[in-house]
Amino acid sequence: MDELYRSPHLVDAILAIVALEFAVIAWIWRRTHRGINPRALLTNLLAGVFLLLALRCALADAPWFWLAGCLAASGVANAADLKQRWR
Repeated sequence: MDELYRSPHLVDAILAIVALEFAVIAWIWRRTHRGINPRALLTNLLAGVFLLLALRCALADAPWFWLAGCLAASGVANAADLKQRWR
């Protein structure tokens, strides 16, 4: 069980669940125009996805620049999300 938590494959499974979640939300929005607008959700979701990718890089012992790039991309996505929500 300890190996599972140290494996980057667990992060892959979480990323697949996030992608499925976004697809379902987009599908519901297109059919009913109810719920969360996928366009409004995208920047927030991308920030989380890039954090998960950074975790995957750390678990897989990827070179430091991949980890730094994922963290930087997460910061950019977070700033875009804040700009979108700022009123």
